[in-house]
Amino acid sequence: MTETAAQNPQLEADPTEEELEGGAAPLVEHLAELRTRLIRSVLAFVVGIIVTFTVAEPILNFISQPLAEVLRDRGEDARLIFTAPQEKFFVLIRISIIMGFAVSFPVIAHQLWRFVAPGLYRAEKNAVLPFLVASPVLFLIGASFAHYVVTPLAMNFFIGFSDAIPALANLIAGEGTFENPAAEGEIQTVFLGSVKESLDLALKFIFAFGLCFQLPVLLTLMGKAGLVSAQGLADVRKWAVVAILTLAALVTPPDVITQVILFTVVYGLYEISIQLVRWVEHARNKRLRAEGILGEDEEL
Repeated sequence: MTETAAQNPQLEADPTEEELEGGAAPLVEHLAELRTRLIRSVLAFVVGIIVTFTVAEPILNFISQPLAEVLRDRGEDARLIFTAPQEKFFVLIRISIIMGFAVSFPVIAHQLWRFVAPGLYRAEKNAVLPFLVASPVLFLIGASFAHYVVTPLAMNFFIGFSDAIPALANLIAGEGTFENPAAEGEIQTVFLGSVKESLDLALKFIFAFGLCFQLPVLLTLMGKAGLVSAQGLADVRKWAVVAILTLAALVTPPDVITQVILFTVVYGLYEISIQLVRWVEHARNKRLRAEGILGEDEEL
């Protein structure tokens, strides 16, 4: 005998074939739109690589400029060598990929926003948009700081290190002066900079400082989401100092000058982030009081 809906309520609760197809349709539409956004982003990235490859040589010269200035100040030739036939070609390819992503980032970010924005409320859109603008600006500021301030100091330290130690040893031993470190017949060490290694070091500085400058954006977004508070960030300040010191030791070469600069900058950004989160909390409490959710003396 056929079971009725009254005898088995599960029969009535089971979705029909039309309902299943209707629920699957939005998912298929979302996947199709995601595919379209990804294809446009990839095409923009490829076009960016091709365009920047045509100017990869001037970009390499610009990135290597701090090293060239250090060499000129030392009275040496501002030259970089490559030790394999394909080395410079692949260096230019790497520059094209990195700069191609930077050039195409506005298009990629726009496609991402067009995919995500329909699912956000107006207040959420207004909250996220300023951070989408601030993030690349802060990265550019951090990269510029690394290029014009940190990289020259680090390059001068590393290249001068080969002269400083023998000079100090001879000066302590009473042989010659600090300006004439090498004794007669000793092997001389000369800096012959590799294109690949020099570019890797410069890019490491640029990305390290560019990413560290994202700290205010990250913590302020977390503050808006209620994941962190200004008081909580202030209470863990001493642990933040330890974390920043560890970060400075990991992402920078082993010289004290660069590590101190990175620590000073990131810690300053941490303190700025605390003030930004406090401002976010103040604005949220003011809005909730205006809506009558909080009392005059209450805080969320």
